[in-house]
Formats: sequence, structure tokens, C-alpha cells
Amino acid sequence: MKRDGLLQKIDLTTRRSRAMLCGIVVCFAILGGFPAAAATAVAQFQALQQSLVHDRRQKDWRTYLADAERMRAFLNDSPLSNLEVARAQLQHGNTAEAAKAAKRFVAMGQVSGILSTPSFVPLRPDLNEAENANRQPVLRAELAFVFSDRSLLPEDIDYDPGSRRFFVTSILQKKIVTIDARGTERDFAASPEHWPMVALKIDPKRRTLWATEVAFDGFAIVHKPDWGRSILLKYDLDRGVLLAQIEGPRHGNLGDMVLADNGDPIVSDGDGGGIYRTRDRRLKRIDRGDFVSPQTLAICPNSTAAFVPDYVRGTAVMDLTTGSIRWLSTQGRYDLDGIDGLYCRDNELVATQNGALPERVVSFALDSTSSAVVSQRVIQRGDSLGDPTHGVFIGSEFYYIANSGWDSLDERGSLKPSASLTPARIMRLDLSKQTPGEVE
Repeated sequence: MKRDGLLQKIDLTTRRSRAMLCGIVVCFAILGGFPAAAATAVAQFQALQQSLVHDRRQKDWRTYLADAERMRAFLNDSPLSNLEVARAQLQHGNTAEAAKAAKRFVAMGQVSGILSTPSFVPLRPDLNEAENANRQPVLRAELAFVFSDRSLLPEDIDYDPGSRRFFVTSILQKKIVTIDARGTERDFAASPEHWPMVALKIDPKRRTLWATEVAFDGFAIVHKPDWGRSILLKYDLDRGVLLAQIEGPRHGNLGDMVLADNGDPIVSDGDGGGIYRTRDRRLKRIDRGDFVSPQTLAICPNSTAAFVPDYVRGTAVMDLTTGSIRWLSTQGRYDLDGIDGLYCRDNELVATQNGALPERVVSFALDSTSSAVVSQRVIQRGDSLGDPTHGVFIGSEFYYIANSGWDSLDERGSLKPSASLTPARIMRLDLSKQTPGEVE
């Protein structure tokens, strides 16, 4: 469940929120109740953003550059943090250093309107070719099927091999729907509290389905007294009967989920920064407060660790027992922030990256120690995407939601006056037929 862009409050980008639909700085300033230890990354991020805003207003360019470098380190060399360093260097007249940071930004496959502003004119000759290449559409996947109901606004998707059905959560219709190989669509379950249905995972071995419903703060389709609540739901997969409800942290957003090998749901709170695992029908926090906005975790088979994509800090490897982490290295070449869904296959991670500029679906090849990304392959990029959200592997085939429709909503979750929803397209790519490590 993605969040606002990391530097929205200082005009670098207009990445839109899909979750609480308010700026990260504003959200974390007003939300309370987090454990002291868990607020570390959130507090650091908020303080850094506020410092950058203050520096620019005061025209304190020396401190601005120092804070931009601190932000880049905190965000693990993310693309937008490099762009902020470039802007700070330009304020000092350091064109050569600014060019290095800006080239790093475009080398990660990014584009930005900020590069067309007057202050960046001296750098344009070195950036034009690469930025134009980043804008070129890519489409390696093919259409698998389309949902007939254009008003669904799908969020998460999973597959039950037993019944051979796909299951999809709906934000606007507040339910879970299924579609089979013949294209027959049916309702599986409606939201118990009449909130948007968000995360979804199927446990075929135990014949259960786990899902979350979230009362997004500020959402017009949710009763105001419920704003800020999340509930983890357990269903009988074959009968559609609700078996259990587990309340999430107040002012949280349990928007993403993965299942551990033993069937335990592990859910991430994209607003509070926490990662929770079920214990005796309760949620226990298992992270150490290193995340600002964690999204869908990826757990490789027979592993005690999980890859955790933080929407602003990049992707980390977290020990599920101790909560300790290490950040994946990007080598200054790969963009690992802005990831909504993350999925593991062999030594490869596949990501739906709706926080990239432009949005894309991409696979990352890892080194032998799973410590660094060594290459990437873009699966889809360009105008045919409309906020890709989540996906699922069926063998070597990856299915994903290509056009969720979040970009058609305003900050209250209502349809924009000039926008219209389109039927959700599910795309498919057989990764066994792709050349591993092909670099875009």
C-alpha cells in the first residue's frame, strides 16, 4: 500500500498517496501512539524533511547541502535524494557535483519535471538522452484477463490452485471477488465493517484466506468515526465463512501482507512503519523501528528472512526472528524505493513499482549472497500502466494488476471530476522464458 513521495513537501515530485492520502510529514506529525523505539525511522525522516524545508526558506544553502547529503544517506542513495543533492549543489554553483548526482538519478531509470526547470539548464545536455530513454514504453507481458466491473479499483491479488481461481480485493466495492479460467466472476465476501478491502493472501494447505480491511483516514466512503482503523480477517477458503477478526494498531494502515511458511500472516503498516505477525490471535510487532513505510514483504522458500520494501528508504533484508536488518545495495544504479508489491523467485525479486518515475513492473537479479542488486529487467513501463499494485506467481508465470485506478481518485478517495475508471487488466509474464539479468 504505497505512500506519498519522499520529498513531496519540498516540491521535488507530486507522487500521490494511495493509503492515507496525506503527506508523510503531515501524517507523522499528527499521528500518535507509536512505541518510542518504533518511531526512530519515522522521526528521523520527519526531522530531515522539516530541516530541508527550513533551509530552503531561509536560503541557508550551506546547511541545505549538508542536510541533502544526510537525507541521501538515510534513504540509501534513492533516486529522489540524489536529485535533491543535485539541486543543493547547483545552489552552491557546483555544476560538476550537481551533474554527478543528476546523472545518478537518471541512471536509475527515472524522469522528473524538475530537470526542466531553469536551474537545471546547464545539466540538460548530459541528461537528455538518458531521460528520453527512460520514457520509452516497455511491454514484455501479455494480457491475461480483464475484470468486467470497472468500479472495483482492485488492490491485491492471489491464486488458489485448488479451485483454480484468482482472488482480488476491491477498494471501492469493499469486497473480495474471484475469477476462474472461464472468466466467471463471483463475489467471495463483503467487508464486515464496510471498509475498503486491501491486502489478501491465500493459504492453500490450510484452506484459509487472510485479508485486511482498512478505514483510510480522510476517505469519504468510510464513516469518520472509523478513520484510522485496520482489521485482519481470516476466512474459510472453501465456504467463504469469516473465522476470525484481529484489530490492528490505531491510526495504522495494514495494507500489505505475506504468509510465513507456517501460515502466519505478516502484515505491514504503511503509515506507522511497523511490521506485525500473528500470535495467539493477536498482532505482535516484530521490527525494530527501521522502516518509514513498509510495503509487501517477500519471503523466499525455506528462508528465515524477508525482503522488506520501504516506500521511501529502499529494500531491506529483515531477520524474522530478531528483527535485525541490512539494506540491499543499489550500487548507485538501481531504484529500490517506491515498491508496492515485492515477490521472490529463485535469486530474483519482482516488483510492482508505482512510486517510480515513470511507474513500472521490474525484476531485480541479486548477487549470490542476496546483498546487492546486480542487474534489472523492466517488464512493463509507460502509458499502459495505471498504478500497478500487486501480483502473484503461479509457477514461473507472474500475474499482476496493471491498472488499479488509484490515479483516478482525489485525496478523499473520490473520483476526480475529469477522471473515469477503466476495467482492471491482469497481465502475465512467464519469467522462465526471459533472459535473466538483462539490463534496461
